[in-house]
Amino acid sequence: MKRIVLCADDFALNQQASQGIIALARSGRLSATSVMVLAPRWSQDAAGLRELRGRIDVGLHLDWTSDFALAQGHGMSLGAVMRRAVLRGLDEARARVVIERQLDAFELHWKAPPDHVDGHQHVQQFDGIRQALVAALRQRYGAPLPYLRVSRVVATGLAFKSRIITAMGASDLQRLADGAQIAHAKWLVGSYDFAPEPTRYARLMQLWLGDAPDGCIIMCHPAQPGAQDDPIAAARAVESDYLASAAWPAALQQNQAVLARGAGLFGAAG
Repeated sequence: MKRIVLCADDFALNQQASQGIIALARSGRLSATSVMVLAPRWSQDAAGLRELRGRIDVGLHLDWTSDFALAQGHGMSLGAVMRRAVLRGLDEARARVVIERQLDAFELHWKAPPDHVDGHQHVQQFDGIRQALVAALRQRYGAPLPYLRVSRVVATGLAFKSRIITAMGASDLQRLADGAQIAHAKWLVGSYDFAPEPTRYARLMQLWLGDAPDGCIIMCHPAQPGAQDDPIAAARAVESDYLASAAWPAALQQNQAVLARGAGLFGAAG
């Protein structure tokens, strides 16, 4: 059986995201989630995850590009962060401060290190950020360390978007992680344009499951309906409905896949 980590990104983004992720995790439809610790809701929504401790991976969704990051003073638009990373890299010393601050915020309410670290819009592998992240994890935590998501996207669906995500530092982050002996997932699927079409999303999931190698992460962004000021709220609701339906376990079975925790799969903290 092919082992898959299904990770729901953006926990604490809003009430609908947190409640939707918790509901799916309770029913065994997810194996991981990533937390936006700069969001004001993290302090209260952390309580809802506590009953799931040890059942799913709970990790840090490192954030440079959301409105929360902008409010903290280090945030930039995705385009601005990408340009800076490509042209000269972000300042590692400043990036280290931001990373440490977000790790502090995670631990304050979770009372434990993260099981893993990934990034909102894949910033964890951008030049300047990736070096600071690996250094922070090595210095901050003893073995076993949190595992990393390497956003090397299997090019199913939007091949151009997948290539851009991968090109922004997947190989470099993997080399750094290998050198620092930090466990990592080498493959990622789940990239699409967030069109809120239920039939299309179900078809994409079948494609992702078929193409995903053993040990791959599938990223998803589920949420209950009703969120305001979220440009992909409709797509989030479609994802949530699909993952809660009978179609999701059926798709796993058809593709000879099972959900797994990366904390065990990659030999990281659990």
